[in-house]
Amino acid sequence: MKPRPEVPTEPTAISAAEQFQNQTLRPILKALNDLILAYYRHHLPKRKAAFDRFSPDDKLAYIERSVREDTRLRLMLIGMVVGQFSPEEWAVFVAEEAELTRRISNLLIGRLQSQVDQLSSVG
Repeated sequence: MKPRPEVPTEPTAISAAEQFQNQTLRPILKALNDLILAYYRHHLPKRKAAFDRFSPDDKLAYIERSVREDTRLRLMLIGMVVGQFSPEEWAVFVAEEAELTRRISNLLIGRLQSQVDQLSSVG
């Protein structure tokens, strides 16, 4: 895998989880962006969603709902991220798994929503 990209963040991270999010999760998600988009595009026709016909607000809501409620989709996307961890990062993740999993889900939703136009014209 190529080196992780730099992601500018505010140096005011107050918790270990926020620090991990900024130093580890954001660069991983940025590096995996094309794969995340491709997988989500692959997911849409399987759910028979008329995504292209949704209003812009409905598209954003659908993305959030699908990542939060579709267990298979959520676990695949989170697995893509976790699979990029070093053993040291894995140890940090396991220590705060629930919080960091929540943060990964939120970051995934935000990333997909910010690129909603690239998800259109699917299927």
